Amino acid sequence: MAENPEKGRRDPKNLVEPKHVEVRATEAIPEESPDIQVSLKRSATPITYDLAFWVAIRNSTNQIGFNPYMEWMDDVMCCIQDLPDKKLLKGRDFESRLPFPGVDAYNLLKVATEIFLMTNCGVEIDPTKVPMPFVTYDPVEEGRRFNRKVVAGDVEAWWKEYVVAVNGAHTLPYLELIRAKLKDIPIKSEEAASVANCYGVLQEKLSKPCFLELIWSYWHEEGMLVQTLNAISLRFQNKRGPVDRDPLAHLEIDPLRPLNNLLWGYIQDEQHRLSIVRRVYEYDHHYGLRLHGKAVPELRSADSRSKFLEAFHNLLHLCSIFFKEDDDTTVIADGFPVLNVLKEVHLLLTQGQHNQYGDLPWTARQEMLMQQWLLARPEMREFLTSRVMVAYPEPWMERVETMKKLQGWTDDSILHFRNLGVFGEQLLLSIRFGNWSEVIDRDQAANWARYWRPEIQGYTHAYRAVTGVDLTLTSEPVDFAMPSVHLRNRLAGQVRR
Repeated sequence: MAENPEKGRRDPKNLVEPKHVEVRATEAIPEESPDIQVSLKRSATPITYDLAFWVAIRNSTNQIGFNPYMEWMDDVMCCIQDLPDKKLLKGRDFESRLPFPGVDAYNLLKVATEIFLMTNCGVEIDPTKVPMPFVTYDPVEEGRRFNRKVVAGDVEAWWKEYVVAVNGAHTLPYLELIRAKLKDIPIKSEEAASVANCYGVLQEKLSKPCFLELIWSYWHEEGMLVQTLNAISLRFQNKRGPVDRDPLAHLEIDPLRPLNNLLWGYIQDEQHRLSIVRRVYEYDHHYGLRLHGKAVPELRSADSRSKFLEAFHNLLHLCSIFFKEDDDTTVIADGFPVLNVLKEVHLLLTQGQHNQYGDLPWTARQEMLMQQWLLARPEMREFLTSRVMVAYPEPWMERVETMKKLQGWTDDSILHFRNLGVFGEQLLLSIRFGNWSEVIDRDQAANWARYWRPEIQGYTHAYRAVTGVDLTLTSEPVDFAMPSVHLRNRLAGQVRR
């Protein structure tokens, strides 16, 4: 009899035979084990001491922001706060500068603004002196930027390791390189008064540099800050604007009566202010940026940073790629591409550094702060009514928005232009005064990108909002056309609509 072929064959679905498990009544059945969760964290990079330098930049630029300036000016103009002793201001003449009667209030505004910048702009490099650039900082916020826990005293310790000593004074590593190139030139001391002290490098330029960037003024000018007060000045003088139907001609200037002496002094002081032509030539010298408008002539520049915009936009683009890789916890983001472009942008910025130490960035900031304060006055609110329910971070912005609506200028919000100025200044200061020419460590560039991530992403968003150009796209070449060209094209499209 043939044997059944199926006999003894195992079911392929049940290759493992079940075993008998005996459960005794005296033993408890074990409960089911809880789920085990596994997560990956972002890879950490070693501490680099220039982290403290970036904290100093943020503190310094925040101290000369509009809100601290407005608080200072309101106290001065309301006689709550006196100006510092003029003897402490190196003997500079802050008395009447304008040969016009009835402009004492404007003269006080001008003097107080300059003293505000002199008091708050410089950063004390010497870690043994008080106040240091870290009098007030939030360890929790800095810890989030550093991606590590920060306790009181950490930033100060990093700062002591970062700064260097030159001729008995402390300075930044970048400025130490500049001093080494000029070692044959003596240091001018404020205490020593002699004939030999008439020529040399100012010690204050090494030990207490002022962190100002002209790009702040450029973006505020593109946002129509200067043009807004110019239009108000024409109406105050009973002059029509350049168009046939001036929208301000139908506005009564009666609400501006309390500001009569300030506006009168501002108008009469026009010959002492920077002209738009002078500012445009300097924008081109620093960053290769230009303005477009009827008042802007064709430039014939002797020295232009024509490659800056391409390098800076490429840096922002590579940072966006770095952030995506850094957010992927299975990947260690490479900081070398960011480092290479940081070196390039640093080189281009320092090629125009000699004018950075002049008076134009300082003067442009002083004049635009005064314009912002005048626009923030309650009298301007009555003259140019605005949407009070819109929460702008600075009160002068509402008046600019109203003027743009009246004049038919760009409908891009002034908030984006202001963010471009603030974030752009902080980013460029960290590159300009950083010692990037000697850096070969990718961790240092990775720390830079991580620390400045809010400002980088804020800048790229604001740039897309005002120009329509997205610098984070990887499918298209990085755009480095002039921002003013994009703004002009968007305005033309707005008029056609």
